[in-house]
Amino acid sequence: MTSAERIDEYACLSQEEDNGGSKGLIRTPTDWPDRGAIEFRNYSLRYQSNLDPTLKNINLAIKPSEKVGIIGRTGAGKSSLFQGLLRLVDRLTVDGTILIDDIDISRITLSHLRSHISIIPQQFVLFTGTLRSNIDPLDVYTDEQCWTALEAVQLKQMVSDHPSGLLMPVAESGSNLSVGQRQLVCICRAILKPSKILLINEATANVDNECDRMFQLVIAEIAKNRTILTIAHRLSTVTSSDLLLALDNGMLVDFDIPDKVLVRFQ
Repeated sequence: MTSAERIDEYACLSQEEDNGGSKGLIRTPTDWPDRGAIEFRNYSLRYQSNLDPTLKNINLAIKPSEKVGIIGRTGAGKSSLFQGLLRLVDRLTVDGTILIDDIDISRITLSHLRSHISIIPQQFVLFTGTLRSNIDPLDVYTDEQCWTALEAVQLKQMVSDHPSGLLMPVAESGSNLSVGQRQLVCICRAILKPSKILLINEATANVDNECDRMFQLVIAEIAKNRTILTIAHRLSTVTSSDLLLALDNGMLVDFDIPDKVLVRFQ
């Protein structure tokens, strides 16, 4: 009964507004974003109109293909940056602008925006089905593309050795895979989509050091020509970034090379 109530609750939710607000929607170039430049201009965010801002007047520019680590204490606003980039909050509780390749993301349809940004979440989400349906849930890529992505995350041999290949079964929540394998499948799903922007949300927070090491090796290999923003659980995971972005109480307090930020922030 509880499950049925949850289904009914989600079915009755109103759809997200997707009309560009007072500015109206615009059509992006077919190859947008082709660079992956990100800019926040006087950007503030709150989750409800009666709450204090979670992000306060953020101004920063990230160049194409830069690797940026995001650090800060719990509640500093790290995840809110991703919420803003993906437009997961009501536009009425947002001030300022986010630009991707010089285009205001509030003027792009939600489906178009989100389909052009990849994310590796903190929790590895896998579904009952096949490996292929988990890495390509919308069935838009060829087998060859799937194999190439599996090779990039060092899973090709494991899948090749299975009698069913790409159709190897995946149990609920990926329980028939190791923690490290589940993580790599989620990375594979993210990189199969040829997005210029990749968001990584504390993806190694719940894994051991060996899985973390493997994760960093894979990300380093696929990072070329992608802009990558990483929310850090372990500082060691972002010390090799081009830049570190430090947040404190919703404010941008530092944005510089890692050596300088770590000295000042600590």
